[in-house]
Amino acid sequence: MQDQKDDLRDIQCVIFDMDGVIIDSEFIHKKAYYDTFRSLGLDVPEALYKTTTGSSTLNAFQKLVDHYDLDEDPKDLVARKRQFFIDYFHNDPSLKLVEGVEDIIKYFHKKGKTLVLASSASMPNIDRVFDRFDLNPYFSAKISGADLKESKPHPEIFEKAATLGNTSRENCIVIEDSDNGITAANKAGIFVFGYANPMCKDQTLENADQVISEFRELKNLI
Repeated sequence: MQDQKDDLRDIQCVIFDMDGVIIDSEFIHKKAYYDTFRSLGLDVPEALYKTTTGSSTLNAFQKLVDHYDLDEDPKDLVARKRQFFIDYFHNDPSLKLVEGVEDIIKYFHKKGKTLVLASSASMPNIDRVFDRFDLNPYFSAKISGADLKESKPHPEIFEKAATLGNTSRENCIVIEDSDNGITAANKAGIFVFGYANPMCKDQTLENADQVISEFRELKNLI
């Protein structure tokens, strides 16, 4: 463990997932997804929905269209779900940052770490969150998985994040709360912390290099 701590103190770039790591928005994403499912007359089992966690919305709906053999364009379903999400985003007063994340973001920024956002969310949704909670000053780059060819658990998003952070992967860490995201970081060869968000208890985090339950734990490591 001491060797691991010494290595982590050399970290120069911190790559954050967004939903479930920076913002407790998983519950409104889920409501928006299920509103969309109901608009299609579908009763989607929880087990099937869980397999899409961490994937881009387009990939999630492509999977749904294939599974149910729907005559729907996944891109149209993404737009429909986005409208439900926007309504919840602006009208649900319970939407907030994950406890402790603003403090750890400011901590890393003050220490001169490069911060990169790598989220499967669309860029409009990323910008809504960053504008609402004034996070832009702390991050050098933001990446949307919706703009990439591949989706988590493919490593493309984290490979690009390291490149945009101008840092070798050995000197990066990822903070993720989903199994798909953790797998993507594993495949990219980047050390990954699994954040045990109490709102996302359906994720095992079993492939994380280390699991944390509070962000302040990172101050003893980095």
